[in-house]
Amino acid sequence: MTDDRKTVIITGASRGIGHTTARLFLDRGWHIITCSREDTPEECKRDPKWTEHIPTDLSDAESLSHFIEAANKALGDEPLHALVNNAGMSPKTSYKERLGCLNGDLEAWHDVFELNLFAPLKLCRGFAAALHRGEGAVVNVSSIAGHLIHPFAGSAYSISKTALSGLTRELANEFASLGVRVNSIAPGEIETEMLQPEYEMLIPRIPLNRMGTPEDVARTIFFLCSEDAGYVTGSELWVTGGQHLF
Repeated sequence: MTDDRKTVIITGASRGIGHTTARLFLDRGWHIITCSREDTPEECKRDPKWTEHIPTDLSDAESLSHFIEAANKALGDEPLHALVNNAGMSPKTSYKERLGCLNGDLEAWHDVFELNLFAPLKLCRGFAAALHRGEGAVVNVSSIAGHLIHPFAGSAYSISKTALSGLTRELANEFASLGVRVNSIAPGEIETEMLQPEYEMLIPRIPLNRMGTPEDVARTIFFLCSEDAGYVTGSELWVTGGQHLF
């Protein structure tokens, strides 16, 4: 990474929003370093700008530490211009029932918070120096469920995303002295392979009358990482088609 391209780290990049975001940054000329539990699709490995993919379980402390070490090694003394904390999980029962506060295994709450909240915090700490060199930006992927009761998202997931929004505010304050901006986005109903058919019932609640696409989310993330958002920090952008208005 000795050329003039900017570099972004994206977590949860093997599918869905994360993979679409990685492709968008590639198409716009950035180097990318990615991680996910799965390996990168073969067609992406052939892209010379896809600098490095590191299979990682971010909910495992040792695996996360290895990712930070390997990614910093790949960066060397070069700057990091953006960190996108996209990886997350939302456990449900085997028959897809929403897990609330009164049902389900409490250990699952620890797993959810480890990935959805503590992993972004640890990654921000681990890449703080590189982000400082790049006067970079952090984007945390929260959710509409972090602000409103959602009929399908479980309580552990929803509350972890509420906490992630609060973490974004605190990080924005502390990273400002390093010249690093920190924002979050709150997607609504996004069409990915993880979306269940029952989500169709939510479309009448969306003023734009359609599900969002991974591209809708990816473009918002890119904006927050770009110079166009150079005076935006500590903010959360809704990517909901207006669903959050009700």
